[in-house]
Amino acid sequence: MSKMFNDIASQVKISAKYLKLSESLVKKLIKPQQILQAKLNIGAGKNFLAYRVQFNNARGPFKGGIRYHPQVNLGEVKALSLLMAIKCAVVDIPFGGGKGGVKVDPKKLSKKELEKLSRAWVRAFFKYLGPDKDVPAPDVYTNEQIMAWMLAEYEKIAGKKSPAFITGKPLNKGGSPGRDIATAQGAFYILEEALKKIKFKNKKPTVAVQGFGNAGYNISQILNKAGFKIIAAADSAGGVLDLKNSGMLPRDLMETKLKNGLARGCYCRRSVCDCENFQKADNKKLLETPCDILVLAALENQITLRNANNIKAKIVLEIANGAVTKEADKKLAKRKILVLPDILANAGGVTVSYFEWLQNKKKETWSKQKVLNQLKTKMTIAINQVWQVKESYKINLRTAAYILALGRIVEAMHAKKPLDKPVRPRAHGREVGAYRQDTTNK
Repeated sequence: MSKMFNDIASQVKISAKYLKLSESLVKKLIKPQQILQAKLNIGAGKNFLAYRVQFNNARGPFKGGIRYHPQVNLGEVKALSLLMAIKCAVVDIPFGGGKGGVKVDPKKLSKKELEKLSRAWVRAFFKYLGPDKDVPAPDVYTNEQIMAWMLAEYEKIAGKKSPAFITGKPLNKGGSPGRDIATAQGAFYILEEALKKIKFKNKKPTVAVQGFGNAGYNISQILNKAGFKIIAAADSAGGVLDLKNSGMLPRDLMETKLKNGLARGCYCRRSVCDCENFQKADNKKLLETPCDILVLAALENQITLRNANNIKAKIVLEIANGAVTKEADKKLAKRKILVLPDILANAGGVTVSYFEWLQNKKKETWSKQKVLNQLKTKMTIAINQVWQVKESYKINLRTAAYILALGRIVEAMHAKKPLDKPVRPRAHGREVGAYRQDTTNK
């Protein structure tokens, strides 16, 4: 069992106590309904382990991304699937949790081999997938092109058009405007609302961004446009620190990254190179940079018991799943550092995936502005509801979010159907509802 899964399961157990859920019900909540495994062959003797884990469809179809990564393993996929079930309930969208993965280094495959792999994944799990069963999406090292290949394979087998089968597709395949920035935009709405609640007075907050891929770059762009100052940024190779706190432009950071790499500690603006005011920032230095907001947009387990006391940010925006460990969460709370947890902060992606699925089901196409308006409404409602639970129980936001989510999931289990309206957390002192237990290994 992975540490990440144990952390999430432990958080479920902690939060379940507030709802007075029975021990047997808690065990059901942290047990996947199905574990699917397959070996994918793409020819030339190349075989890859593939997974799909499905958690709790009481509120609707399973939903979650597919990642291609050499370190993919069943424990990680299980953890992320459980997290998705909770995340969907937090923002009150009618999905359960799902996650898929292939243990592969996609950088070592040709485009043709990537297509073969993607189509093979769909063939392996076809009978468990579908618009009303399980709706995949992109994740680490997968993108809209891979979603397009998967959609084509699914429709080929099904013998009919079925755009609602998968989300994160290209626009011309039924994708939704705004999906590319949804995770970052949703995180910004959560941060924006949190700053209002704590009456944050600095009008130009300083920001350090760990992870300068899609989510990290997009949140940097959004924050910069809103008047925040990006004073540190890093990717997996290293980063750059602004010694004068004057603020760096995300587009110039990206240009520097693509041209020379951020690891050199150089920040070259379009017209000048002013590198004497900047220095290299490894992962440790970036995490411990004094700033108002630390954005975690890289990998899990970045703030741990070892470095939690060295964090100098006032707010941690956890866009990456599991970036703050359970032990670190407690340390940060004691130090009065506000953590905006992953299940709330990065739920913008799955929320806009829901909008895409809804558009496909209704044969509609929304404008980007409508998508972003709807996203802001969803995220604002979610943080206000979570904040209310937080204040009521005098707990941190992560525990509050889990309490809200578990209350909704349990009530849906009891009703045996998805819920159409938000549910207040309530106490359940007994076993409730029927629950499908047929966990399989294939």
